[in-house]
Amino acid sequence: MSSRLSLLAHMSVAARIVAAMVAPLAMTLPGAAQDAVAGSIRLELNALQKSEKGCRIAFVVENAMGKDIAKAAYEIALFTREGLVDRLLILDFQDLPSEKTKVRRFDLAEADCDEIGRVLINDASACEGDGIEPGDCIARLEATSRGSVTFGK
Repeated sequence: MSSRLSLLAHMSVAARIVAAMVAPLAMTLPGAAQDAVAGSIRLELNALQKSEKGCRIAFVVENAMGKDIAKAAYEIALFTREGLVDRLLILDFQDLPSEKTKVRRFDLAEADCDEIGRVLINDASACEGDGIEPGDCIARLEATSRGSVTFGK
């Protein structure tokens, strides 16, 4: 009988040790779950169209972060088909309401759509809103392209 009590006492200590080791890990899980739930900003390069000014670039953007973004702007680099940097510019996507999809078009003066080979999201130059961290707009960005132009970060 005393050996059973001794065994139970040891199990209790072992159980406490395991609980003490697992508790800190369990505390990190909600944060990981929140990151997955927090979502993303989906930015699609949808079209390049010749315009009177040069080239009109169209994006479809969806804020799936679960929070309104008051202001989002991205520094974009345009590359030629030969891989040379043509220009850097800031595109202001303005406000992006939560769970809303918007189309944003920008006219690129004196740009030739046929010569654009790649569009790179260099950085987020603005990312503002309640509960939005400055780095969220680039860290949570998912970039896709509908056409043949390479698009990404």
